[in-house]
Amino acid sequence: MKSTARTILMIGLIALGISTMIPGAVLAEDKPEADLSTGIYSQYVWRGFAFSDSSMVIQPSMSVSYKGFGANFWGNLDTDMVGADSKDFNETDLTLSYDGSAGKIGYGVGWIYYNVDGTDDDTQEVYVSMSADAMLAPTLTVYADIESSSAIYATLGVSHSVPVAEGMALDLGAQIGYMDNDAGYSEFHDGLISASMSFTVNNYLSITPELYYSFALTNDSELAIAGGSEDGDDSHVFGGVSASFAF
Repeated sequence: MKSTARTILMIGLIALGISTMIPGAVLAEDKPEADLSTGIYSQYVWRGFAFSDSSMVIQPSMSVSYKGFGANFWGNLDTDMVGADSKDFNETDLTLSYDGSAGKIGYGVGWIYYNVDGTDDDTQEVYVSMSADAMLAPTLTVYADIESSSAIYATLGVSHSVPVAEGMALDLGAQIGYMDNDAGYSEFHDGLISASMSFTVNNYLSITPELYYSFALTNDSELAIAGGSEDGDDSHVFGGVSASFAF
C-alpha cells in the first residue's frame, strides 16, 4: 500500500508540474462531471488476447472527473467463465488520471490497478499519453508495469468521424500495439480496428453500438496471442452495445 500511495502522489505531482510549466495549458470545466455506463459484448479482448471464449461479457464502468483529474472504476463479468461454475466478476480495475491540453496538443498521465481473478498477484501500471488536434487525431500512449514486471506496452492510434445525418456520425478508429516484456518478447503485437455510432436518447443518456476487429501483427505475435487467448485464436471479431448516463 505504501508503494501504491507513492505512485499516486508521484502522478499527481507530475500532472501538477505539467499543468504549471506548459504555457496556455487548458483544464477541464470548473465543475465535477460523472458518467455511469454498461457495455454488453460478445467477447472480452484486451491487447489482442481473448479473456473469454464464447460467452457474453458485461462491463460496467463509473467515472468522475474534476479540473482534469479523474477516477474510473471498471469491471468485467463473464456470463460463462471458463472453468467456473457460476457467473462472476473476474476483473475489477481502478484508474486515476490527469488530462490537459496546450494549444492543439493533449496530454495525460495515469495509474491503473488491475485486480484479476486467477492470478498470483494484482498488477499496477502507469501510463503517459500525447495526442494532437490534427487530421486523424493521432494518439500515442505508453504503459509501464510497476508491480510484477518491467513490461511496456505502447499504442499508436488514429480516429475519424464520418457524418451520416444531422447530429449523427460513424466513429472509426485504428491502432497498433507494441509489447516488450521480461520473457524476451519484443514485437509489434496487435492491431485493432473499430467502428461505433452513438445515439443520443436525451441530455443524459446515449446508446452506442460497437464493432471491433483485433489481430496479430507478426508471426511471433500470432503464436503469443493464440497461446494466451481462451479461444486459442490470434484474431477476434467482437462487438456489442453500451449505454452511458452522463451528468
